[in-house]
Order: sequence, then structure tokens, then C-alpha cells
Amino acid sequence: MKILILGAGQVGSSAAYHLSREEANEVTVVDTRSDVLRELQDRLDIRTIVGHAAYPDVLERAGADDMDIIVALTDNDETNMVACQVAYTVFHTPTKIARIRSAEYMNAHKLFTQDAIPVDVRISPEQLVCEYVEQLILYPGALQVLDFANGRVRLIGAKADRSGSLVGKKIAALKEHIPNTEGRIAAIYRDRKSLQPDGDTIIREGDEIYFIAARQDVRVFMSEMRKLEDPVRRVVIAGGGNIGVRLALALEQNNQVKIIERDRKRARQISEQLNKAIVLVGDAADEELLLEVDVFCALTNAEEANILSAMLAKRLGAHKVMALINRPSYAELVESGSIDIAISPQQVTIGSLLAHVRRGDVVKVHALRRGAAEAIEAVAHGDKNASKVVGRRIDELDLPRGTSIVTIVRGTEVIMAHHDTVIETDDHVILFMTDRRKIDKIENLFQVGVSFV
Repeated sequence: MKILILGAGQVGSSAAYHLSREEANEVTVVDTRSDVLRELQDRLDIRTIVGHAAYPDVLERAGADDMDIIVALTDNDETNMVACQVAYTVFHTPTKIARIRSAEYMNAHKLFTQDAIPVDVRISPEQLVCEYVEQLILYPGALQVLDFANGRVRLIGAKADRSGSLVGKKIAALKEHIPNTEGRIAAIYRDRKSLQPDGDTIIREGDEIYFIAARQDVRVFMSEMRKLEDPVRRVVIAGGGNIGVRLALALEQNNQVKIIERDRKRARQISEQLNKAIVLVGDAADEELLLEVDVFCALTNAEEANILSAMLAKRLGAHKVMALINRPSYAELVESGSIDIAISPQQVTIGSLLAHVRRGDVVKVHALRRGAAEAIEAVAHGDKNASKVVGRRIDELDLPRGTSIVTIVRGTEVIMAHHDTVIETDDHVILFMTDRRKIDKIENLFQVGVSFV
């Protein structure tokens, strides 16, 4: 697939890496900074063009007339929207994806139509990160919370501790402990290595467990892995940027929220946007501001400051600390220490992008363990003659090693998949992959043959 990426910032560079190296697409990147493009080209097998992302002549030099997808990821909403307009009007690009940071634009749904501004998919990294953190606060003991099938089922990552009912027992005991629930364990990571779970696998303290369950059963399953924590009441957010303010607005009705912002003028502006949250002018490393905290979220633009303030908050007694970190090497380093969760905007965003790039009807793509594994929701189409999955039992499918089908959502029914489960037309199939390099095999499985009409 030929993909044109506009903007080589953090999100654009991450997209170029995933789409070219991990997904094996033909990628071209446009940016005004020649040094950034040169550095990117040294690392990746891509083509680069220096120029303004929305200029017709620049898009022409980039080969827009031969592209399958244009992904506008500059840090300017207007540039991204105009670039999609030019791609549609001049070059007839089939799929146009734009990064939109402004909530005012994101909420103006009538603005984005083929007769107005022809953006097929809008992506807001800030909103995606905000929703990601919200879910982690909703489930205090979770390392990762991911929605599938419009929220009917959730995939939860949690670390097992000795208070969990299943710790020290075989997975098969789940049926005895919680017989009237819908859920299963999809993957286990022990000493950073993936285990393929079965009924005889014994859960150990410290195991990183990924389980999938119907939304109403999530807390019951969580109690099997670890002691349920009390609901979060007091949240402190460091950084009054777009992400911090969106998170405060989302949480302030049900939580006691404080935002720490260094800039006095910015603090006054955001205090006028909020209803209940308290805005404090100060430094996130000020110990007096970090006392009596349930959850601390370091969301400033400086990842070193985020790391240090989160470590300090943990030392002062915060139950759970999260830090916004862009560099993958930093994220892996800090999560092995006193920071509970390293939030990567690129990893959160790339899944939303991949869902529109993958072949077959892929609805959701979520990265797990900083991209080492992946959870996918794909829709089965066609009939038994045209599809490689419809009308077949799961044990008849040619799934790549390390891939398992864990759940099927059929209408409103949530079905935990077994070897003899038969996939039907329009089923939403949720898969777990420990080796995301084999995604092309999954794409081929869910593509419909040309004979199907």
C-alpha cells in the first residue's frame, strides 16, 4: 500500500516507522525540516520530500496522485485539513486521515463531509490519551484497559499479587471461582517472556496477566488476579496543556481534581474552563502539592520533568503514578522502577491509525507491551465460499503461531472462543497476537474473495 505522511514530528515519525518497517508499506514523508527528514531516511527505507504539506506542487512531487492513503499529521489543524482538501480535489486520493488537535474542530461533525472538508478519519492524539488515562483511573489496579465491540468487552492488563484468588492455582479453577461470568485469560507475561496459557497453567505472583471479559464482569475477573482497590477520589494532574485540561474536564464531576501549572497566565485561562477542578500555580516537583494523592498524572511537555515528578509523587505516597513519555527506551526503563505506567502518545495513536490501514475489515487495533504484542478486532464478512473464516471452526483456521482468537461478539452476545467455536458472518472477532510481525497472515484470513458480491 502507498501511504503519504505529512509531518515528521513525534507522531508522524512514529507512524512512518510502523507503516514502513512494521507493516511493509511504501511510505513517503513530507516536512519543511530537511534535517529531520534526513535523520528519518537514515533509519527507514522511505522517500522524503521537503516542503509545505498543503501546497499542491509539494503534494504532486510527493506522488499524491498515486497514493492509497494520505495521513496529515502536522501540528497545525488547518494545514492538515487543507492538505486533505487538496488531496481530494486535485489528486482524488481515496482515503484521507487528519490529525485534529482542537476540540472545537473535532466536535464540528458537519464540517467533515465530502461536500465540505473531505477528511475521512479524524485522529486526536490528545483525546485518545485522555480516554486511555480515564480507563486506567476507572480500574485502579490495571496496567492497560482496552475497549472492543463498542465497549461490550474489555481487555485488561494487570499484575497478579498474592491477594488474588487465582494466584497459585491453575487457570481451570476460574470456572469454579466465577462460574456465571464471561471472560478468559488471553496472555501471560512472566519474566518479560510470553506464555501461551491453558487450563493447566498456574498463575504466579508477579505475572502480567491480560484477560478479556464482558464489561460487567471485569471487576470480578480483576479480583482473581489481585485485591480490588478502592475507587479513585483524589487526582493530581501536572501540566495544564491540552491533555491535562481534557482529562480534568472528564474527571472533575466524579473526582477531586487538581491541576498544577507553572505559567500563571495559562493557569488563569484553564481555571475559567473548569467547573470543579482546582488549578494551582506552581512546580510539579513541589512536595507540598503532592501530598494526599490517589493518582498522579504527569502530563507536561517535558518527559524528564514528568519522570521526576511522578517518582517524587510515588515516594510521597501516591497509590498510582503515570507519566507521559515519548521515548520508548525511557518508558521501558521507568516502568521497571517506581512509575506504574508510562503513557506513550505514539503507541496510543498508532492503533487508531492502523485500524484504517490494515486490509480486511479491521475495526480496532491496540498495541500492548509497548508494541511487542497486539490485540485486534476484525469483522468476518462473506460466506463459506468467499471467506477463509466464516463457517469454520477456530481449530480449522490457519492462525500464525502466537495468535489466538479469544472472544467473538455476535450482535449483543459475548462468546468466549473455544477450539470448536464456529465463526459466522458479521461476527466481531477479537484476536491476541504475541508476534505482530505476522499481521499479514491475519489480514489475508479476513479478506473476502473477489467472488463474493
